[in-house]
This record gives sequence, structure tokens and C-alpha cells, in this order.
Amino acid sequence: MLEGLNLSHSAGDGVAKAEERASDEEVRPEIENVIIIGSGPAGWAAAVYTARADLRPLLISGNEIGGQVATTTLVENYPGYDDGILGPDLVEKMQAQAVKFGTAVRIDYVTEVDMEGTSFGVKTASGKSYRAKALIVATGASPRKLGLPEEERLTGRGVSYCATCDGFFFRNKELVVVGGGDSALEETLFLTKFASMIHVIHRRDQLRAGATLQRRALAHPKIEFIWNSVVTALNGDVKLESVTLKNLVSGETRDLPADGLFVYIGHLPNNQLFLGKLASDELGYLVTDKLMRTSVPGVFAAGEIQDHRFRQVATSVGQGVAAAMEAEKYLANLEDRSYPDAEDVRQLTPAALAA
Repeated sequence: MLEGLNLSHSAGDGVAKAEERASDEEVRPEIENVIIIGSGPAGWAAAVYTARADLRPLLISGNEIGGQVATTTLVENYPGYDDGILGPDLVEKMQAQAVKFGTAVRIDYVTEVDMEGTSFGVKTASGKSYRAKALIVATGASPRKLGLPEEERLTGRGVSYCATCDGFFFRNKELVVVGGGDSALEETLFLTKFASMIHVIHRRDQLRAGATLQRRALAHPKIEFIWNSVVTALNGDVKLESVTLKNLVSGETRDLPADGLFVYIGHLPNNQLFLGKLASDELGYLVTDKLMRTSVPGVFAAGEIQDHRFRQVATSVGQGVAAAMEAEKYLANLEDRSYPDAEDVRQLTPAALAA
């Protein structure tokens, strides 16, 4: 989210506030070495690596500290935590590690970027302006939501956007999945390992997913398809108890009992700042090469702002590390100082990136 200044401090709240106070007192350079935009796993990983390279990075948190993982109840698929770890706790640990090595944190969000000139300009909602020699974009992506009144309140209480993250908690439960594309069917098939029954709600009478996925899903005994229908209401006080469906052909409505609802109607990359400034693909995700370089030299991107395939904490962390290492190489070249195995920094066109 980039609109409004309703900043969420739930993940790493104490660390964030303490570091913001400390960094406010710190004298910052007129031009930063690197500014990291975003505080999800990719952003914190980039912060750790640039800080350990003595670049004194500045990280601007964005509207929601920690990104999507901060809303996950339990993360069990991130290496090193055999009993799992709460999403907010994982974000707090990442943040504390980045701060420990010298990352300055601003609890703020970026409203404008300027990519003209010899350094990059960044303006924030609080009225601050910064310049940097390099940028690492880690603004992530947001699940496309149904837009229903109770959706926000019931998120994490039966409503989810990540089967890989939350499917385990619905063992022997009855679930609803909304969507008809590849992601919807892939996640539905994954959920069959846990759920007793899954009702797939699709607004049309034909699926958009690939033929192989369709065959597997249509033949699965735990999957039922409800065609030409949409979810119009979410019902439940403490947790989700049922969903209200409307048939788009007959107009009939009915309540369907459900312990969980998984929504797969697409993701929206948080790309508003970069439209017309950085190359993006047909879905709006920033285009990078394998070294996390965007179409503008000195600007790198990591995590779900450029990755619409994997969307995992572990992959975002790896991409953040790669972006940080390449940013250090870029700065070394820019400043004409040595860096082991540094490659020449070349102008990357969208065509070259896509090659």
C-alpha cells in the first residue's frame, strides 16, 4: 500500500521506533550510498548485506512494516526454524539484524522518486527528501482482494491469500477457494493435502487455468466447482463461519459453510512509484536481469515487485541479497574502487533485460 499514512508498526514495533529515534539523531550524508524502499524480507536482506558492506544504507519502511509475511500467523517453510516462527517475529528478527549492522530506518513511505541526474531523488509522505547513488526497490506486491466489508477483519481468522503459508492450519476443514486461473488451481490442489472438502468458486462457467491443471482438479474427489458465482459476503464473529454466494445467472443467493477462504484472483505489484520510469512486464512487475538490475543503471529490484512466480520469503531474501551485492559492485565501479570479480556496469535496455 502506498496511499495514506496509516503506518502499521505491528512487526518490530519497538525496534522500529527506537531505531527511528536513533537514526534521526544521526548525521546522514547529503547523498546516501543506497536507499532501500520497502521492509519485507527482500528489503531487510538487502539492508543486512549493504550494512555489512559498510554502505550505511537507509531503509524506508513503506506503509506496512514487514509486508505480507507480517500478516502470516506461522511461517514453517523458512529454513532454520524447525518449529516455525510467527510472521511478525521473523520480521522483527530481520529488522534487528539489519539495525545491528548499521542500517538507518525511517518509518515512512515513499511518495515520489526522481531518476534523472547523477543521483536518485526520493520524497516521502512525511515531507522528507533524500538523494542516493543507488536504489534497491523492494516494495513487493499485494494480493488482489475481494473488496468485501468483513475481509480485512477476518484476514488471519479464516481468510487467507497463501495456501503454502496457511494450508496446514486447515487440516480436515471445509474450505472455499475463489479463482479460476493457474494459481487458484495449483493452490487448491495443494490444499487437498489438508482439507476435507474444497469448494472452488468461479464467476464463469469455464476455467482459465491450463489444461493439465484443469484435468487434475476436475477429477479430484475433494474438489467441487461452483460455476457462475461470486462471493458477496463473509460471515462470522470471531472467525470465518460461512460465505454468501450469488449465482450470476439466476441471481439466487445462499450461504455456504466454510472454515477457511483462500482468494486467488491475482496480485497487484506495488509499482505506482515506477510507472514510466522503470521497465515493467505486461502484468506491471518490474523487469530485472539475473543480477537484479532494472532498466536504469544503479536501480535494483528484489522480491515480489519483480517476482510473480515464486512469492516466498526464502526466494525474496535471496533476491534481496543478490540486489545488495550488485549494488555494492555498482558503487565500487562508480567510485572507481576495487571490488572482487566486479563486472562492468552496462546500460540495460528493456529488450536486453528480457533476453
